[in-house]
Amino acid sequence: MSKIDSARRAAALSSKAWPYQEAARVLKRYPDGKPGGEPILLETGYGPSGLPHIGTFNEVLRTTMVRRAIEEMADVPTRLVAFSDDMDGLRKVPDNVPNGDMLRAHLGQPLSRIPDPYDTHESFAAHNNARLRTFLDRYGFDYEFMSSTEQYESGAFDDALRTVLHRYDKIMDIMLPTLREERRATYSPVLPISRKTGIVLQVPVEIVDADSGIVRFADDGDIVEQSIFGGQAKLQWKADWAMRWVALGVDYEMYGKDLTDSGVQSGRIAKVLGGRKPEGMIYELFLDAAGEKISKSKGNGLSIDDWLSYGPQDSLAFYIYRDPKAAKQLHTGLIPKIIDDYFQMRANYVEQDWDKRLGNAVHHVHGGEVPRDSLPVSYSLLLNLVGVMGAEAEEDAVWAYLKNYAPDASPQSEPELDALIGHAVRYVKEIVAPTLEKRAPTAQESDALRDLDARLAKLPQSVQAEDIQSVVYEVGKAHDFDPLRSWFSALYETLLGSPQGPRMGSFISLYGMENTRRLISEALAK
Repeated sequence: MSKIDSARRAAALSSKAWPYQEAARVLKRYPDGKPGGEPILLETGYGPSGLPHIGTFNEVLRTTMVRRAIEEMADVPTRLVAFSDDMDGLRKVPDNVPNGDMLRAHLGQPLSRIPDPYDTHESFAAHNNARLRTFLDRYGFDYEFMSSTEQYESGAFDDALRTVLHRYDKIMDIMLPTLREERRATYSPVLPISRKTGIVLQVPVEIVDADSGIVRFADDGDIVEQSIFGGQAKLQWKADWAMRWVALGVDYEMYGKDLTDSGVQSGRIAKVLGGRKPEGMIYELFLDAAGEKISKSKGNGLSIDDWLSYGPQDSLAFYIYRDPKAAKQLHTGLIPKIIDDYFQMRANYVEQDWDKRLGNAVHHVHGGEVPRDSLPVSYSLLLNLVGVMGAEAEEDAVWAYLKNYAPDASPQSEPELDALIGHAVRYVKEIVAPTLEKRAPTAQESDALRDLDARLAKLPQSVQAEDIQSVVYEVGKAHDFDPLRSWFSALYETLLGSPQGPRMGSFISLYGMENTRRLISEALAK
């Protein structure tokens, strides 16, 4: 990040926007900077048994926003680590991968030691890790990738594992009260990896020599003594999370509400290991249109590719920024409003002082480098235009209509608008068109439509959208619509086939006077 000017820094230090509140708690840990000048370390976690999804994007994006806030508030170095838990044993075969029978033969083994069902990488984890890195690179995140397998096998975690063995009983004291009775009988924070089967074993462990890392356990009827160093064992989830925080010196990690209890227990274990729990925010989860928790297995959510089919990436980041501690619905119906809100807030940013800018979501979406250009039309207006054009609507045809509204605009001069038109065409064809149904006007509405048609016919071709809007408004008043919004609802439902719509003056200016009069004629013919 470039050098922060004094006005921006002062605004950041007093801002109530959530990234600065999170950053302030991290910086409070180190009033004089992190010892030895070490970078403040922020971490996000990834389970590579499945492919990256919108939750992955959410967590890395929000953590990046906190990282940027830290850098705006203080001249300290930072790092962001994307950590893959690829030493975890495969619990079940995912439904959406090939060669399920092959994977089934490797159940229980570390993901990094299972052949790749796609046959493109050396292991299943390597394939999914590569997909993660491609995913994060695609969206321009600045991060360091770290593999659990590499950390365990290289010996980087050996010192921390030695501490786990020395304080084994204290860790058990934390964990056993949280477990059901039958689970207590077999629980161990240390999971040896069987030399016979390669499986991550869930068995009781007896410590033989903590300094050497030697433990004793039963493996398929045999009593085995084996080191836990160098990738010959891994830790149970909550102990593993705590050990990683301490070994790496993690200062910040956010996580979902479903991991609240895990965070508490891992924090207590981190203290036993001589470290401390990182700062972090517990965020709410995404919900579907019915308010149900999104589940990959149910397929009831909106994927990141779905969103990016219908709108720009920055609009998704804009939505994810807002109020992370409140549950959010995630479905296609909210996309148009979010896109228009994003561009409106972007337009506002240019005229705002720093204190207002830092509370504007687009500041965090763009890391303070907010584009200054604006669009001549809104996304919702494009959707209405494409909607009346019908199934044959294509991007070139939309541009032809735009010449009525923004004569100097072109795909070359407005690449962002050109991309948005493509999104709008797809959204209408796939989401809106199946729901559009124009109704016949009532007698009162028919009289008003005839009046509107006559008035439009008298307007000059150079008339402005605001003047057209005034004419539409006057017609509604002249025909005693009460409330007046019922007149606009009638226009949307009879001309556009939708319960909602744009400012009619803007729409008529964009669609063209003659085309609008044709819509009125078709409505009156019903």
